[in-house]
Amino acid sequence: MNINIKTTGVHHVALRSTDMERSKHFYTETLGFKLLMETPALFLFQAGSTAFGVRAPDAETPSADKFNPFRVGLDHIALTCEDEAELERVAKALTEAGIENTGVKMDETLGKRYVAFKDPDRIAWEFYMA
Repeated sequence: MNINIKTTGVHHVALRSTDMERSKHFYTETLGFKLLMETPALFLFQAGSTAFGVRAPDAETPSADKFNPFRVGLDHIALTCEDEAELERVAKALTEAGIENTGVKMDETLGKRYVAFKDPDRIAWEFYMA
């Protein structure tokens, strides 16, 4: 059976945080993404044309939990970069802001350059050349 879903792309991505204020500061103040809306249990920001929701911890969220890309589920999120100078600028700015990152690297499989970094809950992100 072939369902053959027709879609124009991703509507939104939802993430879980252990500390909403820390996450909101990271995404909107440090990375500079536009805050779209906020409630006590959720905030939305926009990266390019994609909305991201960050949810507050749930009763089932372990307080000291950290993201692990090796568990089933999300491995990482990659944002498109279309300019080498911007890739270099972002890598430098992440380092200057004290954000753990790889520096600019080459993905040997696809032959593209990227910088990988982590949010405060250790969710893995990449800024990846188109």
